[in-house]
Amino acid sequence: MADLEAVLADVSYLMAMEKSKCTPAARASKKIILPDPSVRSVMHKYLEKKNEVNFDKIFNQVLGFLLFKDFCENISEEAVPQLKFYEEIKEYEKLDNPEDRRKSARQIYDKFIMKELLARAHDYPKDAVAHVQKYLTKNEVPVNLFEPYIQEIFNHLRGEPFTKFLESEKYTRFCQWKNLELNIQLTMNDFSVHRIIGRGGFGEVYGCRKADTGKMYAMKCLDKKRIKMKQGETLALNERIMLSLVSTGVDCPFIVCMTYAFHTPDKLCFILDLMNGGDLHYHLSQHGVFNELEMKFYAAEVILGLEHMHRRYIVYRDLKPANILLDEHGHVRISDLGLACDFSKKKPHASVGTHGYMAPEVLSKGTAYDSSADWFSFGCMLYKLLKGHSPFRQHKTKDKHEIDRMTLTMNVELPDSFSNDLRDLLERLLQRDIDKRLGCGGRGADEVKEHSFFDGVDWQQVYVQKYPPPLIPPRGEVNAADAFDIGSFDEEDTKGIKLTEADQELYKNFPLVISERWQGEVAETVFETINQEADRLEQKKKAKQKQRFDTDEKESDCILHGYIKKLGGPFASAWQTRYAKLYPNRLELHPESGSTKPELVFMDQVEEVSPDLVTVKGEQCINIRTREAKVVLTNSDDIGLKEWLQSLRSTHKCSLELLGNMAKKAGKIYGTERDKQDKVITPRTTNGN
Repeated sequence: MADLEAVLADVSYLMAMEKSKCTPAARASKKIILPDPSVRSVMHKYLEKKNEVNFDKIFNQVLGFLLFKDFCENISEEAVPQLKFYEEIKEYEKLDNPEDRRKSARQIYDKFIMKELLARAHDYPKDAVAHVQKYLTKNEVPVNLFEPYIQEIFNHLRGEPFTKFLESEKYTRFCQWKNLELNIQLTMNDFSVHRIIGRGGFGEVYGCRKADTGKMYAMKCLDKKRIKMKQGETLALNERIMLSLVSTGVDCPFIVCMTYAFHTPDKLCFILDLMNGGDLHYHLSQHGVFNELEMKFYAAEVILGLEHMHRRYIVYRDLKPANILLDEHGHVRISDLGLACDFSKKKPHASVGTHGYMAPEVLSKGTAYDSSADWFSFGCMLYKLLKGHSPFRQHKTKDKHEIDRMTLTMNVELPDSFSNDLRDLLERLLQRDIDKRLGCGGRGADEVKEHSFFDGVDWQQVYVQKYPPPLIPPRGEVNAADAFDIGSFDEEDTKGIKLTEADQELYKNFPLVISERWQGEVAETVFETINQEADRLEQKKKAKQKQRFDTDEKESDCILHGYIKKLGGPFASAWQTRYAKLYPNRLELHPESGSTKPELVFMDQVEEVSPDLVTVKGEQCINIRTREAKVVLTNSDDIGLKEWLQSLRSTHKCSLELLGNMAKKAGKIYGTERDKQDKVITPRTTNGN
């Protein structure tokens, strides 16, 4: 029976993997619904405050670029050939083969430069033209051939094209997607969880599929009770910080990165890149040891992963074959940043890692270290790939103290079968003296990349994963231990552990969405489909909505507008949807039906707008206290609700100041100030003083 369950778990998992490669509609089991276009009003205000309503910030976001491109190609009244010019330059820069670059460079020159020069319509500096012509006449095609044009293209796009984009419905759509992103609050219901694929000290790793896009991920679940039992709170929170550091900004194809983090009452969950090709430890057991050429492939990709971490001042501290995962094509990524540490402000000195891979300075208690520790572990890992065991784990000993003693004292004897370059590489990586160790001379990964063992390696080719992997994981297999062999934790271990409010408070800032990775996921799956569906729905609503209220409000003094919920009905017991419009002197609350007049809340009648959001009927709300009643507003959109609160408070404050100034002016005009003075002087006169 257990065998049957294991087979069914594998089949379900493999079917999900295949489904994730289908068309977007087939991938998703839960539909993304964009917020109403009126959200543009609050989002524009929010993004302006964050200084994000500018060309560079929007153009450099995946969805921002796609929508700006859509505007330029399909909406703009004026042609924007500069964007196509930019795209073709970017495609040219990706080409690896010089012959392909020559062909592409000539086509770009003829299409965008020569054609305009002949028509006397080339608006770029002469220096840029001369730069390109100089290289082309010599038949040279460097990657940066068209670089002088990039900034000039941007300068043009920042002007009228971007100004017109901000006035268009494509910017409204950007605001809708951005609002959706900023309001993401993930739960387990957002994922279909499949078989277990690994287990660690605090929890398990599962294969899972994101319900609204169909993308496959790995879900690492840490048990909060187990964390508390082992006093691992700091480690768990540190892993979330390290993953966010390596996953933000320039993407690294050689580290298992994170897209989301969220938590439930009893679990901490990391949503990570899924590597379904198994790990190098597993493949060592299946394939046997690797030869020098095969090992060089894995070494090169791991070096780039370590370089990415070290540039961010992160020391990994747990490099070993079991933590090097393969994707379905055979390329590798470093996984599990549970022991990684930031050394930018203070160097660590804890003895953590795996025995047989830990550097001498890590084993020496109280000794501070930095990225140096990873280069020693790297040497140990390469040795293991070649010989099947760590250089300090002779005769398969499992005695940790003996392994540590040998690490601190033993000089590694390398086999004669190793090439001279390999012997030199390992000897220099396994130096106990940090000052003599390769990678620790001040130039980090560059020192290792320049070693003679890697002569002939094109590191750009490594980065773009052009070298063929020595081992391609079998397709149609899970490439992991059997689900029952991996096992699960004994619930009895944590039976007496209780999670308190203080425990949960530790994780209040744990949830995270990595913006560029979420946008990338949406762009490659359902972006086009969701936009088409939203366009159809909005076209149907548009005519009717315009009759009720002008959602643009461009020509009026409307400060903010959009949908909001008001507490109303009999005994103020129900939430009623209203279209709210805030003006300098009033708040209008329009019923959805549009059949009745709006409810008006005049600012001079308002006594107080709550300084913070308050909880009413289980919802975060804005309280507006007037002389006659109380108005309670809420919204499922956290960003929008906070923007409404700030705008209402500032409008109320301005209204009070305006009324105060008007009262002073009236006093001066009608003698109110003189009357006050007379009242002061009069008593003195009657007393005869």
